[in-house]
This record gives sequence, C-alpha cells and structure tokens, in this order.
Amino acid sequence: MSTDVEFMRRAIELARQGVEGNVGGPFGCVIAKDGRLIAEGVNAVSSTNDPTAHAEIVAIRRACEKLDSFRLEGCLIYATCEPCPMCLGAIYWSRAERLYIACDRNDAAAAGFDDAHIYEELCSTELGNRKIPVSILLRADGLAVFDDWERKPDKIEY
Repeated sequence: MSTDVEFMRRAIELARQGVEGNVGGPFGCVIAKDGRLIAEGVNAVSSTNDPTAHAEIVAIRRACEKLDSFRLEGCLIYATCEPCPMCLGAIYWSRAERLYIACDRNDAAAAGFDDAHIYEELCSTELGNRKIPVSILLRADGLAVFDDWERKPDKIEY
C-alpha cells in the first residue's frame, strides 16, 4: 500500500512532466482508494484546447470511468495545488473522502495562476453585474423540467 506522501510525490511528478512536455500548466492530481492508485491526471488545457482539462477534472473523469460510478466515495485526492472553483465543485460533487494539496491558491497566484476573481464573482449576488453578466431567460420552462425531475419515480439521486 502506498502512503499519502508517495501519492503526493506522484502528483508533483505528473505536474513536472506536464511542464516539461508543454502539456499544460504545472498541475498534477492523483486519486487513490484503499491505498491503491485509481487514476491520475495532468493539466492539459493548452494542449487540448479544453478549459476544463484541469488535472483534477482529468483525474476525476478517469477515476469515475474506472470505478464505473459518478461517486468517488472512499477516495482520496492528491492535488499539487488548491483546486480552482470548478475543480473544487467537481470534488464536492464526486463525494471524495479527503483532499490533500501541496500548495494553496496564493502560491498559484504568485506563479501567475490567480483565480481570485472567480471566487469574487461567485460570491456576488448581483448576477447582471458579473464580469460575464448572467440573464435569466425562460425561467418557467426551466422550472417545469425541475418539476418533471421531482416527480420522476426512477431517478438516480445524486
């Protein structure tokens, strides 16, 4: 069985390989369960032209595929940096057991990866005043779909 330190070292090595191979930013992620490596990911945003290809998202997708589940209960996530809001949301939705990080968002900002503006936007209650304004459109129709979901007897809860 591998230790937490070994899993974090692997995540850091993945980040280093990503930098050296120009795959994406300097971020790596490892997901483990019961002391075994389940999946790993490296930031591939620039090499895949996919803004969601953060190391954590890549690793989560691979882990879910391997476990044949959209839940990562009992899994430990080792990320080289504090996850951005998108990745943190995915980690919470996955129901992972624990998250370990090597660096925090301040360290990332010092290296040129500052997502403070996203955190600020998410805390803004004025949807129309955000950097990317949000407008509500066809709310009643959207609510009807939620009603359909609530009445669905065979829904898969998450």
